[in-house]
Amino acid sequence: MKTRVLPLPVPLDLSLTLGVLLEGAGDPCMRLARLDAVRATRTPDGPATLELHVSGAELEVQAWGPGAGWALDHAGELVGLHDDGGHLRRGHSLVRHLQRRLAGLRLGRTRAVFEALVPVIIGQRVTGREARVTHRALVRRYGEPAPGPHDLMLPPAAETIAGLGYYDFHPLGIERQRAATLRRAAVEAPRLECIVTGEPSLARRRLEAVQGVGVWTSGHVARVALGDPDAVILGDWNLPHTVAYALAREERATDDRMLELLAPYPGQRGRVQRLIATACGSAPRRGPRRPFRNLARV
Repeated sequence: MKTRVLPLPVPLDLSLTLGVLLEGAGDPCMRLARLDAVRATRTPDGPATLELHVSGAELEVQAWGPGAGWALDHAGELVGLHDDGGHLRRGHSLVRHLQRRLAGLRLGRTRAVFEALVPVIIGQRVTGREARVTHRALVRRYGEPAPGPHDLMLPPAAETIAGLGYYDFHPLGIERQRAATLRRAAVEAPRLECIVTGEPSLARRRLEAVQGVGVWTSGHVARVALGDPDAVILGDWNLPHTVAYALAREERATDDRMLELLAPYPGQRGRVQRLIATACGSAPRRGPRRPFRNLARV
C-alpha cells in the first residue's frame, strides 16, 4: 500500500465529482460517498485500487497494486483539483446559482479512454438501467479481482474484449452491433489512449473515427477521460429537454436549440450541461417511459 495527502484549496464533494464514473449502486468497480470513494482501475503501470477520503482541507489517498504509484500521481487530476471552476459569471442567473450551490463539483479526468468507452458503448440505444445491468455482468464475467482489501473488480482489459466473439457478448445482453463496436474499440485501445495528451476537439474526432462511436459516445468519453469542460453531450434522449426547460422553460428541444442556449458559455458548455443535469429536474414527460428489456433473452 502507498499513501499520499493532498491539500484541498477548493471545496470537494467526491459524490458529485466522481458520480459520472459510477455505474449504479451495484458497480463492482467502485464505491462512492460524499467524502469517501474507492475505485479499481487499470493504469499504464498495471492494475490499481485507489481509496480517497476528504478530511477537512486535505484529501487522504491510499493505493494498492502495481499501478498504485501512477494512481497516486494522478489522484488530483481524477478529482479535478486542477479545475478552476470555469468562472461562470455571465449568462443565466440559474447557472451562477448552480455553480455556487454545487461548489464541490469538480471536473476531473481519468486519463483512461478505453475504460471510459466500454460503459458508454454498452449504454448506446438502451435505458440506463439496462446499461448498468449489462455492465455489471460484463465486469463480473471478464474482469479480475482488484488489488487491495476492498473486494472490487477490475474492468475487463482491452485485450480480453478484443478476443471475444459475438456469442460471448449475447448472454450478457449485448447485441451484435454494440459487440462489434466494443471489439473495434478494444483493438484500437493502444492508439486511443494517446488522445489524452491532444487537443480535445481533435481527440473527439479520433474517437469518432472508430466505427460505431458517434457524438453521444465521444461526448461522454471526453467528459470522463479528458475532463473537457466544453464536452457537450449530443444525441441524448433527455438532455436537450432538461437544458431547455431549466434555461428557457421550454419542455421540448433539439440538440441545436440546446447548443443555442449554451452558446453564452464558450469553452464551458459541458460544465453548464453537467450542472443542470446534476441539479435540475427533467422536463415534463409527454410519453411513456421506455420499458426495461433483457436483451440476453432475445
